[in-house]
Amino acid sequence: MKNQRILSHFHESAELKIQAAAVLARPIEQAIELMFHALSNGNKILACGNGGSAADCQHFAAELVGRFERERLPLPALALTTDTSIMTAIANDYNFNEVFSKQVQAFGQAGDILLALSTSGNSASIVNAVNAALERDMRVVALTGKGGGELKKILTDADVHICVPHDRTARIQEVHLLTIHCMCDGIDAALFGGDADD
Repeated sequence: MKNQRILSHFHESAELKIQAAAVLARPIEQAIELMFHALSNGNKILACGNGGSAADCQHFAAELVGRFERERLPLPALALTTDTSIMTAIANDYNFNEVFSKQVQAFGQAGDILLALSTSGNSASIVNAVNAALERDMRVVALTGKGGGELKKILTDADVHICVPHDRTARIQEVHLLTIHCMCDGIDAALFGGDADD
């Protein structure tokens, strides 16, 4: 019984990834193009998310600043979830819903990218960060699920929405991680050409 429950997680995750591939391949490609152009022009990528999505945005920033699968120069990416003094000061003095938007206002510049992760698309702190990014003439790559929520409504035609076609948070996060790896690989290939083993 326990074994079957475990197997069902694997099967559901695998099936979703196969089904989502056809839907998400194009927006992931668009996200890679957007990030490639920003990085090529000397801009940076800021990333934000809550809970598991916070871990995902830190994972993304680590892959760019460190490396993904090849040796290369570090790329400028910053997870807005890592400075506890900034986050707790903003949450205490203002409101938790501003913990990312104030950092976007401080660090974001026109031409930068905001990678915004919210499985529901409704997280107020993420919605506020996206609004702050758009006000600063930044572009947004939003990773969501469950139909996209509020984020779907505020993104512009110049932004990219990668919405996992599922309602279960764990499954959405699993596809978000695969998406992050696709973006890291695509950025490396666009900037440096070829494959990691070439």
